[in-house]
This record gives sequence, structure tokens and C-alpha cells, in this order.
Amino acid sequence: MPDLSNVFTLETLIGGAAILVAIVIHEICHGLAALKLGDDTAKEDGRLTFNPIKHIDPVGAILLLVVNFGWAKPVMVDMRRFENPKRDMAIVAVAGPASNFALAAVGAMLLRLTLELSPGIWRYIAVVFLFFLITRSVALGIFNLFPIPPLDGSKILAAFLPDRLYVPYMRLERYGMIAVFALVFLGVISVPLLWMLHTSLDFLFYSVGLSWDAVSTAMSK
Repeated sequence: MPDLSNVFTLETLIGGAAILVAIVIHEICHGLAALKLGDDTAKEDGRLTFNPIKHIDPVGAILLLVVNFGWAKPVMVDMRRFENPKRDMAIVAVAGPASNFALAAVGAMLLRLTLELSPGIWRYIAVVFLFFLITRSVALGIFNLFPIPPLDGSKILAAFLPDRLYVPYMRLERYGMIAVFALVFLGVISVPLLWMLHTSLDFLFYSVGLSWDAVSTAMSK
């Protein structure tokens, strides 16, 4: 085990770094998808950057670290520049969570390889970083797919709504984050979301041949 006076603090710092990676990738992919579809607002706003300061929502990042679910600063999108606004907005919305799931899959494969290395401080740091990267990426992806405006899932659902319902539904964005806070802290969506998180992680670990016991052991040495 690393000779450290406060491993929890080290794990928190490493976990915070992993969360920054997950958030930055998520938001950049939103911006790149919008750019590909004809809207360069994210590019003009400087959001196609790996500088985490441009992407962090402090409250969302803290919640992601503490309670597993959170969000980043939204990428601004001008739907008027899209050829098919409803469809293209849904594609932009999907890009964020999809990038998190892809990042988690890559992280899981790297974690599987890392566990083959000899124990030591650098393997410990790598295992902790990859573990947080995987778990928080999946958490960020799942949470943002929930269909409550302004989360990404609301844009995906909106693409399938008739025009008479689309505008009223999207107007809920102004109240959306209040609803999200209330539902999370009242536990209304926490239980199903945590179930989805654990089920997704179990499937991912099984798919790449990872063992929870092996990861737990590596993180305690």
C-alpha cells in the first residue's frame, strides 16, 4: 500500500482529474457534432478546447464526485443553423453521452491491462484514475440521458414529439434544473439511476474480463 498519510485525499484529487476528463470530452463532442451539422456557435464560444475551466459547472462537478451524478456547463447551440433542427439537435445531444460510454469502454480495457502490471504507487494511481474515469463517465452519460429539460435526454425525446408538443416541452428548460435537484435529493430518480449505473458497470466489467474484487484489491494496495 502506498505510504501516504491521507489516501482518501489522494483518491479525491485523482477522481477529480478523471471527472474533468469525462466532462471535457462530453462537452467537446457536443460542440463537434453541432459544428459537423452546420452550427459553429461552440467553436466561436471557445468550447472546442481541452481547457476544463471552459466546461465545468461547479455544482454539477461536485455532485458527480460526491453522489455519482452531475452535469457540465451546457454548450450553446443555434438550432437555426441546422438543416433539420429537431433531428440535428437530438444528434448533438446524443454525442455527449455516447462519448462518455465510449470513454468508459476504453478506460475499462486500459484498466484490465493496468492490473497486469507489478504493484506500486504508479499502478495504484493509474487504477484509481481509470476506475473513476469509468464510473463517472458512465454516470455522466446515464444521468444526461434522463428526459428532463435541459438534460440531453430531453433533446432526444423532443425529436420524436409532434410540433404542437415540442415547443411547450422545451419551454420547461427554465424550470428543469430545479426539477432535477428536487428529484435527485428526494430520491425519486436516484434509485433507478443508481441501479442503471451498477448494471451498466457490471456489464462493462464482464465484457472486458474485469473483476470487481481485483479492482478493489488494487485500489487498496
